This record gives sequence, structure tokens and C-alpha cells, in this order.
Amino acid sequence: MGEQQHVKFPQEVIDEYAALGVDLQALFSAGHLGTRMGVQILEASAERVVGTMPVEGNTQPYGLLHGGASAVLAETLGSVGSMLHGGTSKIAVGVDLNCTHHRGVRSGLVTGVATPVHRGRSTATYEIVISDEEGRRVCSARLTCLLRDAPKSDEANPPNTGV
Repeated sequence: MGEQQHVKFPQEVIDEYAALGVDLQALFSAGHLGTRMGVQILEASAERVVGTMPVEGNTQPYGLLHGGASAVLAETLGSVGSMLHGGTSKIAVGVDLNCTHHRGVRSGLVTGVATPVHRGRSTATYEIVISDEEGRRVCSARLTCLLRDAPKSDEANPPNTGV
């Protein structure tokens, strides 16, 4: 579950980040929470982000996939799409997430697909559809991210002034 899987990125994205010396696999991973939950990002571009998550280990007391787990998958996929849309000069910060849960799932993998609803200069909104292994919709989500200017390298690590 903690294994790193290689995400399929468009070549122009790989080239853009490689020129900056940025590790795309680490930058566009599911993060610590997503890793603990078994989220795997399979494909990533500003137009479409696909990822999976196991139901096992992510259930509520009735044995069904936890709604919060679906929210983590949705926010992870929508955030990756927003980051790729914003490019290297922006960071994406989630400001609104809503999820509608349609059916329960007790086992297997769920797959989320994030596609853009709006991609602007200051915000990006993605629809995320989460389905079970039979292709039945489990959850519909929408995430809006604020696109903020990325800190300059000296802003990210300000000098210690002793104050």
C-alpha cells in the first residue's frame, strides 16, 4: 500500500518540471494521508486525473466505504488537476469540497476520475466521479481550488533573523 506507483504525465509537463529540478512523482503524489489510505494516482494531466483507493481499511463502523475516505480521494484528484493547470508558478489550495454519496461499497477498489468544470487564472473547479469495480457511481464530488502564486525560493525559506 505504501509503494510508489509511477504516474503517467504528459511529456510537456515532465519537461517543464524537470527543467526546474522538481520530482514530479513526489510533488503530485497522494501525500501522507492519501498514502496511508492506499490512494494511487494512475494518470495525471490538467484535463483528467485518475486514481484508485481500496475500500478495505477505509470503512466506517457498518463496513461501508467511509464518506470521508471518498472525500480524501476526490480532493486529492481534484487538487492534482488544479496544480497541473496552475503550472509551476502557482500552488492550488482547496477552498470548497462537496460530495454526494450514492451507494455503499464493502470491498474492492474504487476509482475516481477528475475532469475540469472551470480552469481560470485564480480558481480551478473539478468534478470527481468515484465508481466501484462494476462501474457504478459511488460518489459525485466537486472541488474548487484557489490558485495562489508559488512562493519564491527565498520566501519559502526565510533567513533566521533571531527574532
